Amino acid sequence: MKEKKLSLKNPSFQAILTSLICIILGLLIGYIVLLLINPAGAGEAIKTIILNFLTRSSSMARAKALGNTLAKTAPLLMCALSICFCYKVGLFNIGAAGQYEAGACMGLYAALAWHMPWFICLLVAGAAGAIVGAISGALKAYRNVNEVISGIMLNWIMLYLTNMILSTKAVKDPTSPYTIKLATGNKGALIPSAGLNALFANNKTVTLAIPLAILFAVLIWMILAKTKFGYELKATGFNKEASKYAGMKEKKNIIVTLAIGGALAGIGAAFLFLTGYQEWSTTQTSVPGMGFNGIAATFLGGLHPIGTIFASFFIQSITDGGALINKSVYPSQISDLISSIIIYLCGFVLFFKFAINNWVSKRDKGGANANAVADKNDQDKKEGGDK
Repeated sequence: MKEKKLSLKNPSFQAILTSLICIILGLLIGYIVLLLINPAGAGEAIKTIILNFLTRSSSMARAKALGNTLAKTAPLLMCALSICFCYKVGLFNIGAAGQYEAGACMGLYAALAWHMPWFICLLVAGAAGAIVGAISGALKAYRNVNEVISGIMLNWIMLYLTNMILSTKAVKDPTSPYTIKLATGNKGALIPSAGLNALFANNKTVTLAIPLAILFAVLIWMILAKTKFGYELKATGFNKEASKYAGMKEKKNIIVTLAIGGALAGIGAAFLFLTGYQEWSTTQTSVPGMGFNGIAATFLGGLHPIGTIFASFFIQSITDGGALINKSVYPSQISDLISSIIIYLCGFVLFFKFAINNWVSKRDKGGANANAVADKNDQDKKEGGDK
């Protein structure tokens, strides 16, 4: 019993528990919506959304579908890390979508126009995302422009700028609105699989991007938790004036933070487009959802870099699962609804933690009172026996 009490008081256990509460409630509300649309197939639909690749008929099909989910989890994880890193420093990087677009733009341009190898394209994509992030950081540091406002504006600026740059003859397919396939335009720009694709029915989209994204998550955790640099960044986020008084360069830290966040999102875009999974559509009129889905993964992961690994996989899995349901009856966007509900519920994480701590406190107090009464009764019996 004592071990259980200690577990409920543990912050890490509470983070996992509250995330599970958000997931269960999100899936439950999604199931209710499915019931309202068509009760007959609601159970099968929610099952398909949850199981995703496990619903495939053969082991080879399941392995290939899992590979596709993992290939899209890598860029989502990088966007989640971008938002998580900045949030830990007291900044809300809603501009991750624009930084993602910048990474896609320059990563593909370096690959198709400059014919650079994949690792150079990754660096170029990260640098492009970092520049866009640094713009928001500079506006925040020197003009106190809210990073949310500047981030949203840059999302749209970068969308149309990316469409313009990638519409040039050197990178666009003349017969379609998409960029040239890397397999024909520059095979050297494709991120290698290093044999990982053999584990997923030779799925060519499974590449080194997946383990690299996980390594980035570990690196970000180490920077924030184990280094002086990470401590200074968090201190700036907690109190800019106090960190300035302590001799820290608060303006520089704000710019560096958003630049690092931008680099992560930019590399995330390269992790998708340099695998050959898809091409950029130069007629795209909406901001890619990857940056916004990263918000869900960040908060569902308990604002912890390691937690975002599992949260990113879950968000991408239910998104892919939503695409498998019967579209003639249910909209595939139901998975987006569930994700958005989970994001909303993540706003109540502190409330859930307060409720858990309150319940544990009352239980401990009740147990202590019961023990005190029992001890008093034992004492009274002992004194009665002595008499």
